Amino acid sequence: MNDIALVDLIQKGGVLRDIPGSAPKEVLDCMIHHIHLPRYLTTDALLQAVLERENLMATSIGGGIAIPHPRNPLLSEENEQFIAIAFLKQPVEWQALDGLPVQNVILLVSSSARAHLHSLSRVHFLCQEEAFRSLLAKKASKEEIIKVAGFIEKEWGEKAAPRRAS
Repeated sequence: MNDIALVDLIQKGGVLRDIPGSAPKEVLDCMIHHIHLPRYLTTDALLQAVLERENLMATSIGGGIAIPHPRNPLLSEENEQFIAIAFLKQPVEWQALDGLPVQNVILLVSSSARAHLHSLSRVHFLCQEEAFRSLLAKKASKEEIIKVAGFIEKEWGEKAAPRRAS
C-alpha cells in the first residue's frame, strides 16, 4: 500500500459546513448523508459502524475536535478512502476529557487496518499543529485547509528524511 497523503484524503471527503445536531449521533448522521460513498457502502452501514466505535469510547480528542471512525475498514479499494471535515452549526457535548464541546468533526474511513492506523495517527498529529487548529477555529475554506495540511505533511517528510553525512 502506498501511503496516501492527507490532502488527497481530504480532497476526496470534502469539507462540510453548518452540520446540525445536538448529539454525536445526530451530527454523524447528518454528516454521513452529505458524503458521496461507494454504492456498496450505505449511509446506514457507515453510521452504524461509526456509532459502534463511538460507544466503545468517545472519539473527541480535546480542543473542540472529534475524529470518529469505524473500528474496521469498510472500503474495498484504497482509492475510495477519505477524510471528511465538518464544521458544526453548534458545539456538541462529546465526552471530551478536557470538557470542551466539539465544534469540528474529522471523519476517517479507510480500506485496510494499516491505512486506517497510518491516517488516524497523521490526523491526530495534524490536529496538534497550531496552524491547522486555527484553520478549524476560523472555519477556513477547503482550499486553505488542504494547502496548510500539505505544507505540514511536507514538513513531516523533511524531518523524517535521513540526513546525509557531509
